[in-house]
Amino acid sequence: MTKEQKELIKTTVPILREHGVALTTHFYSRMFQYNPELKNVFNMGNQGSGKQQLSLAMAVLAYAENIEDPAVLTAAVNRIGHKHVSLDIRPEHYAIVGKHLIASIGEVLGEGATPELLEAWTVAYQQLADLMTGLEKNLYSEAVAKDGGWTGWRPFLVKQKTQESEEITSFYLYPADGGRVADFLPGQYISVRLFLPELNLFQPRQYSLSSAPNGEFYRISVKKEKGHSKHPNGMISNRLHDAVREGDVLEVAPPAGDFTLDTEKQTPVVFISGGVGQTPLLSMLEYMASTESDREIIWVHGCRNRSVHAFREPVTTLEARHGKLKKHIFYDSLDKEMQVEGLYEGVVELNRLKDQAVLQDADYYVCGPGGFIKKQFRDLAAMGVPETAIHYEEFGPAHLVLS
Repeated sequence: MTKEQKELIKTTVPILREHGVALTTHFYSRMFQYNPELKNVFNMGNQGSGKQQLSLAMAVLAYAENIEDPAVLTAAVNRIGHKHVSLDIRPEHYAIVGKHLIASIGEVLGEGATPELLEAWTVAYQQLADLMTGLEKNLYSEAVAKDGGWTGWRPFLVKQKTQESEEITSFYLYPADGGRVADFLPGQYISVRLFLPELNLFQPRQYSLSSAPNGEFYRISVKKEKGHSKHPNGMISNRLHDAVREGDVLEVAPPAGDFTLDTEKQTPVVFISGGVGQTPLLSMLEYMASTESDREIIWVHGCRNRSVHAFREPVTTLEARHGKLKKHIFYDSLDKEMQVEGLYEGVVELNRLKDQAVLQDADYYVCGPGGFIKKQFRDLAAMGVPETAIHYEEFGPAHLVLS
């Protein structure tokens, strides 16, 4: 890009701050009008809720703000690349998106969209597209090179379906072709795709892998979200819970994601989760147990009550077997007979644990709803934990800016 083009991009920053969501809303509407086949790729629940429009608006703004040095966005770009690979996004999709994005800028800005500005954004977008496709090419190559690896969508059999709590059910997925499944890094996720007759669309969803790698099956543990027949949000989780049976086939994309356990370290680990956010952390915990790790482990989990507390007994069993695992559980409310060590009433408050959860040289892995992550991040920072030691993953389109 020329210096003049970069300056033109920067002039759009105030507009993107104020009207970014209007732009991305127009963009998605336009793209789905002219390329309706892409509705099979995008999460229409996030489209209906506005989450995806907000996420894209924030990404476009961040790119414009850092157009002089896009390298500062490396972590965000890497995370997006993993998500794209999990959705089988290919280079040809970038051409379609670029066409509609540039057209949308012109249509939303009107007279303010000079030919020079549109050309600058065209060059900027192509620069980003080249970066993303290069990254994703490497991720696809790594996926297919693994023993049992593949790209795209592969049929898996639901061989076992286990209820873990009133809200969460686990699905044990085995390759329908009888082959092996690729190993993954503890904390990664897979995409599952189902056909929804109500929408006449395929719809993909990402679910964290909730067990340690084993070469034979993947386990996902899904919370049944609120939803109904006319609204896509929750339709996949409801269908998995209510309609999918043992013996049914699901389409699955290979493991992806950069929220992963650093398996090379020997320092303490603190896992902090809210609700179904424990699933990627459970994979990390099971991996450490299966490899007989000698690292000190603190498990902090919060949920509404005992009835929705999934994996309560397996974690308790691991605590009994692993000499250096200690758990702390928070319920919104406790009965009198539930007053036991390690069980607390209220939301997760790390200040109540103090030196039991804040350990020297530890890494902290946080997962749960956006508000939960923000609170834990700020509390840890206030207790002197360096930001580089705090790792988090937000389910759904990324919105959080914590530092």
